[in-house]
Amino acid sequence: MQLQFAIDTLSTDTALELAAAAAPHVDILELGTPLVKSAGVAAITAMKDAHPDKIVFADLKTMDAGELEADMAFQAGADLVTVLGVAGDSTIVGAVKAAKKHGKGIVVDLIGVPDKAARAREVTELGVEFVEVHAGLDEQAEEGFTFDTLLDEGKASGVPFSIAGGVKASSVASVKAAGARVAVAGSAIYSASDVGAAAAEIRAAIDAA
Repeated sequence: MQLQFAIDTLSTDTALELAAAAAPHVDILELGTPLVKSAGVAAITAMKDAHPDKIVFADLKTMDAGELEADMAFQAGADLVTVLGVAGDSTIVGAVKAAKKHGKGIVVDLIGVPDKAARAREVTELGVEFVEVHAGLDEQAEEGFTFDTLLDEGKASGVPFSIAGGVKASSVASVKAAGARVAVAGSAIYSASDVGAAAAEIRAAIDAA
């Protein structure tokens, strides 16, 4: 299972500092949606230039103009780009077309999708790389949210998936046990006093599981 670091900051310089600290312990460097909105696709290029050996993940959360937005991110250096699962199939198909043109991949983010397992199967048929079973910060704060719900939805989908939303050292073994392709950790790493140590702790937990 790969470890993805979701970097949710608004500054390219800060993102690069965080990435440098965590890079020895992670496989995928994700530029969070707020960062891409704040800094633009130039942040993608900066990250890929700094870490050519890592998979660079641009979390665009595209809802429309799938081919255009994905093409823009791939040209900037992204290896993986997200499209929302609530987007129309034509948007996802367009993004997949751009991915094939560049030899890259599309990930469908299932945030806000009521039946994540069913939609995961549908979009996989459209040619996406994998799906992200995702609970955002707002959803995690809602009454009744549990991390186990994400794991159950991933397992029920029967397709390649990642888990995002509260992944940390103490929970990452359960993500691996659920069969996830990728564990996505954000705040557990970037909010730590020692970013490198936090990333290393999660990596060690994955390796030990």
